[in-house]
Amino acid sequence: MSNAATLEAPAEVRKLGGKFLTFFLNQEEYGLEILKVREIIGLLPVTPVPQTPYYVRGVINLRGQVIPVADLRKKFDMSEVEATDETCIIVVTTAETQLGLIVDKVSEVRNILDDDIVDTPSLGQEVNTDYVMGVGKTESRVILLLDIARVFPATEVEGIV
Repeated sequence: MSNAATLEAPAEVRKLGGKFLTFFLNQEEYGLEILKVREIIGLLPVTPVPQTPYYVRGVINLRGQVIPVADLRKKFDMSEVEATDETCIIVVTTAETQLGLIVDKVSEVRNILDDDIVDTPSLGQEVNTDYVMGVGKTESRVILLLDIARVFPATEVEGIV
């Protein structure tokens, strides 16, 4: 038996770098993988739906398709603010479902290299950072890179839809 047959394949290295759509909530910059983003639209009238989670504003009709809309400020337990001209909805795909995310404003699409992404620092047991896939470093600021599948797990999305 040769040694090659007994060697295990090296563990796959997780690559986080790539293109991210960046946006702001409460003066903090966040990023979503651009491949998860379907489109960005202005704030539309949202029809409330009874008995949905506290952070779900309701649904919108986007070119004949009904899409649930979540307020990321509420999801992240941030204070509510008045909508501005920059407030918009980012339509993402998660758990094979389209979901609208209300954000304060969209910034830009950034290419963030693997070397510019660090692991999420531990902020103590009380703070859940499972939904942050890493922290992107650019110039003099940091961007919290969100894993949308962890922000809205499949079981949660099913409950919204």
